Order: sequence, then C-alpha cells, then structure tokens
Amino acid sequence: MESVLVSPANYNLFGFLPLFLVALLLTVGGITAFIYIAVRRLAPLLRANPDPRFDRIPERIFGFLRIWLLQWRHPRYIRAGVIHILLFAGFLVLGAQTISMMFWGISENFSLPFMSGPLGHVYNIIKNYAGTWVLIVVVIAAYRRAISKPERYLVPPKYGKDHTSEAILVLGFIATLMITENLFDASLIAANMQKGLHAEFRPPLTLVWFFTPLLKSASLSFLQGLHLVAYYIHDIIFFVFVCFLPFGKHFHVVTAIPNVFFKRLDTGTVKPVKHGVTDEQLDDLESFGVKKFEDFTWKHMLDFYTCVDCGRCSDNCPANAVGRPLSPRFISIKGRDYAFKHYPLNGKLVEGEPLIGSIYDEDEIWSCTTCGACEQECPVTIEYINKIVDLRRGMVDEGMVPQSLQKPLSALEKRGNPWGKMERKRADWAKDKEFAAETSVKLFEKKESADVLYFVDSISSFDDRMQEVAQSTARVLAAAGEDFGILGKTEKDSGHEARRFGEEMLFMDLRDQNSDAIAAFDPKKIVTSDPHAYNALKNDYTDMPPVEHISQTILQKVKSGQLKLKPVEDAAKVYTYHDPCYLGRHNKIYDEPREALDSIPGLRRVEMARYRDRSFCCGGGGLMLFYEPEEEQRMGVLRVQMADEAGANVIVTACPFCLVNMEDAIKVAGLDGKMEAIDLAELIDRHTAD
Repeated sequence: MESVLVSPANYNLFGFLPLFLVALLLTVGGITAFIYIAVRRLAPLLRANPDPRFDRIPERIFGFLRIWLLQWRHPRYIRAGVIHILLFAGFLVLGAQTISMMFWGISENFSLPFMSGPLGHVYNIIKNYAGTWVLIVVVIAAYRRAISKPERYLVPPKYGKDHTSEAILVLGFIATLMITENLFDASLIAANMQKGLHAEFRPPLTLVWFFTPLLKSASLSFLQGLHLVAYYIHDIIFFVFVCFLPFGKHFHVVTAIPNVFFKRLDTGTVKPVKHGVTDEQLDDLESFGVKKFEDFTWKHMLDFYTCVDCGRCSDNCPANAVGRPLSPRFISIKGRDYAFKHYPLNGKLVEGEPLIGSIYDEDEIWSCTTCGACEQECPVTIEYINKIVDLRRGMVDEGMVPQSLQKPLSALEKRGNPWGKMERKRADWAKDKEFAAETSVKLFEKKESADVLYFVDSISSFDDRMQEVAQSTARVLAAAGEDFGILGKTEKDSGHEARRFGEEMLFMDLRDQNSDAIAAFDPKKIVTSDPHAYNALKNDYTDMPPVEHISQTILQKVKSGQLKLKPVEDAAKVYTYHDPCYLGRHNKIYDEPREALDSIPGLRRVEMARYRDRSFCCGGGGLMLFYEPEEEQRMGVLRVQMADEAGANVIVTACPFCLVNMEDAIKVAGLDGKMEAIDLAELIDRHTAD
C-alpha cells in the first residue's frame, strides 16, 4: 500500500544513519536481556525438590483453557474481575500488533499471515477497539490502586511496603503503549488523507478515530516525526516493560501460563513427604519437610513468582479474618522476596538461612486450618496447603511443636485418639442401654460381619456431645435398612489432622492399623459422618471400598424410598446449612446435604452470605480443637453471626468438629436461646417417619 510517510525501517536519521539498525539493536538487546533475566530467575527452581506434573495432560489442557484463557475465577470479584478480563483480552488481541510493530522497524514488509487482506482489515478494527478499552481500563485500575485502594490491597507495616508504585508504573507502561501505538497509526492515516491516498478505516469511538482529526491539519514533517517518535517510544517502552516483569509481582504475566497448566488437579490430598520416595524409604531421609528454601518443590517456587498480589486469598482466609498471624498472600510474597534476595541477577548466590524464624514465624504456619479458601479463590492456582504442611513437617522434625498440640499428638501415638481415652471405650456410645435397646450396632471386634462399615472416628466416639451424633447416625442407617457395623476398639483415629499437622509417620501408623482392621472384615462400603475421616479414607488411604458421607447415604435412601421423613417439627424455625471445609471445598459435596434437608416437608432454609465454595471455616477441624492460637475473635463467632444476619435460627452442619465450634460460638456471641446448632444426622433422625 502506498504511503506518504517513510517507515521506521527505511528512514535515515540525519540522512545517513539507517534507523532499522536501532530497531534491530533494540529487538536483539531486549530479547537477550529478558532471556538472561528469566534464566537467572529459574536458578532456584533448578535446585528445588522434584514435583511430577506432566500427568493427565488432557485434563491439564482443559484446566488451562478454562482458568487461564477464559479467566474463569476472576469474576468472583466482579469489578476487579471485569477489569482484568478486559486487560487480558486486550493483550491477547494486541499481541499480534505488538509483534508486528517490533519487526516493522527492521522490515516494513513484515506481516503475520492474518494481518493482510480482508482478515487484516477485520483485525485492525478489533485491535483498535482493544487498544481503546485497554486504555480506559488502565485509568480505572490506576484509580483503584492509587485512590480508592480496596482493603485487600493494603500491606500491614510488618510485611513491608505495598506494591502500589509498581502497579502504577506498569499501568503507565501499558497506557504509553496504547497511546503511542495509536499515534503511530493516526499519523500515517492523517498524512495519507492529506494527499488523497488510501487511509485505513477508523472505527468510531476509538483512539485512532479520536487522534486522526487532531493531526489532519499538521504538516507532513511533523507527522513524519510523530510517526517515528511514537514508534520508538513504543518499542523502547515495550522492551523495558517486558524486562521489568521478572522484578516483581507482574512476573505473573509470564509465569501464570505454566503455573496454571501445572496446577494441582486433586483437592483434599496432601503431597508426599518427598516425591519419588516410598513410605518404606522415609526412614532413610536425613530431613523431613521444608526447612530451607530449596526444600520447596519447583512448582511451589513457581507459585511465589506467580503471585498477583491481588489479596483474594487473604481476603477469604478465616485465620486472617480473626486476626491470627497468617495472611496467605504474604506466604507467597515473602517467598518471592527471599528468592530475589538470595538468587540475585548478578553475582554469587547469597547463603540461605532456615525459613522459620527468618521469613516465616511458627505461629504464622500453625494458624492455618487447611480450609482451602485461599486456593479456591486464587486466579492463578497458587497452592498453600502443601506448603504449610511441608513447613509443619520441617518444624515437627526439629521439635518445634506448640505446647497445646504436644499432648493430643502424644495421645494419638499411644492411644489412637487425641483425648488419650482407652481403646476399649471407643464403642461405649453404642452400648448405652437406652440406645442399644432400640438400635442394634454390630461390632466387628466381636467377629460380627456387615455390608457397611460405619467409621465413627475419634471425636464422635469419645466426646459426650458428639456421641449423640454417632447414635443419630446409627439410627438413620438402621432406619434406611443398612446392614452396618463398627470396628470398635480396633478403630484408630483416621490420622487426617496428624498428617496435616506435619506428623507423617504418626499418620502412616494410624492409617496402616485402620487399613488392616478394615481389610479384615472386608465391608462393601464405608459410611462416616465426619468429613475429616471421609477425606482421609477417600484421599489419603489406598485400596479402600467406596466411601460415603452420611449426607450422601441419606439422600440416596430418601430418593429410593427406603428412608421416609415426616414434616418438620417446628415450621417457625428457619434453617441454614454450613458447608464443612472437608466436605465442601475439598470434596465438592454441596448439593447432597441441602437436598437431604429439603426432603423434610415444610422445612424453611436460607443461605448465608458465604456458602458452598465460599463457606467460612468454623476454625476447629481436628487438632485445631486443641490449638491455642493468637486471635482477636473466634472464627465460629463470625460464622454464627453470618447465620443470624441471614435470618436463620438453626445452623445445620454435617461435621462433628463444626458442631462443637458452632455450639460454643453461639454462647460466646450471646445468641444462646435465639440460635441453635444441630448435625444433619440428628435432624434427619428426628424426622424419620415411624
């Protein structure tokens, strides 16, 4: 196409200096600099522990397309989500234009396959609108970062300075790229229009549509100068921007691609102590868990580089909400800062130090409830639970266990339950005279057999209040016609929390004892009312028969007509269901408990503000009942207040640990007499038709 202006590739500065050499040097230099910086940033990953992530490729591709390309998680925060999606979409559209401009300074005839002909005209229209909306969005994003400052962006003084200046600088780079690119196009269009030559179509309400009339009356020499200056400013800013990315949180522009692709595919699981090391080989390891930075896996280091600093994880973290010394966001940021400091771009590596006591505090790591809310929200699939568990393994290996956890962990080792109760008392709840008179529970320890094993676990076996839940569960199973029994004294704690508190060897011992006891009686399926036991049996154990939570069993039996329910006892009561973390987020069981509740005729149910995968942790799963954290308020209190705000006066949960915390929180919140908590099995038991 004929043009009035001389292209950057053909222009000679001062009449003798070909500018294509400048463009060539910029391109080669910029690409070389970025590769050098990126390779240096990869240095710690090469020294990290292994982490096999090349499995289940079709599933990974689908997840990548969904989360990275379609930005699936971003709209969970609708304003920020829309802003990011528009920026991301603009970058995808403008990528071809940016590549083309980079090479137009070397050869004016450079063209990507779809950038000429009819497709090229269509692309020009789309990219002009993309450049315009990106600039508008950049202004809005800058206002949010610099002026309105959502609370989740704030950085407490103990964590250092915030990253507002970095964000504003990057937004400035992007704005400059959009403006210079459109000035580059508009100057050429204006010059061609002056000479009556063909001018590219200017889509209405775009930057090029706005700039062209302003330049239409300018002299050709001015337009020529503007054309060249806009080009080289764009080129320089582009390479400065690209090379700046690995210096901070915007490295996620690059690292999010592999991080999302290699994301964890299974929830509810915990990584092994070390990939490639079998259980039998664990005794040969010199060290357990993460103690120094290089003990992390390469994927977990990649997580540090990928943190967007959006604050969504900490905004949803219950530990952070109640003032515990944990903010997941800063687990990543401190890890990234450590990598930058100890693996500099120039010079020798800086000798490292133990992570606990230098960048992470003991209370910070023990404060996590492993609820999974942070991982559920992260738009770039950063993992936290495995890092926390690995750090705990390292602390346990060094004897750094909180005083409040030492006794229950010791009791687990000696007696198979954290209360230290005698094994022979594990089935006492089933031998209660009044209960036994109406419901028969088979005892596998007495060599009785049954099709279904009811795995009770420790809290429902030994806690006086939770024994009522065990009895209700047994009555529901009997009413549903299930042939079931319990292990009795041969049952041990599932070990679920022992593993997540870093006691891997203790977990393995409990798992092996339970596995042997279960295998000896060979049930067709296992039912439990404890989500923690459910998760352990389903995700931590191997070679188990099918495992069901009691909510699933109830719904199946109601739908088949084997379990009939009578109308709600008190129609004036309003119920709300609290999703236990290890039933909901970790195992995606959301509908069954709700459908079971709705099967009770006349029952009125409302949802709390935080429900399903945004449910709020009760704060006391497993060994958290014994832990004494630093906190300003109890998680359970916040949760019952949410129920009160929703207009409910009965909180239904499907976890004994949640029930303990809800009942206690109701008293602490001053809602005793106004609010009550009940387990799903108890509620169904009350409404079982005679």
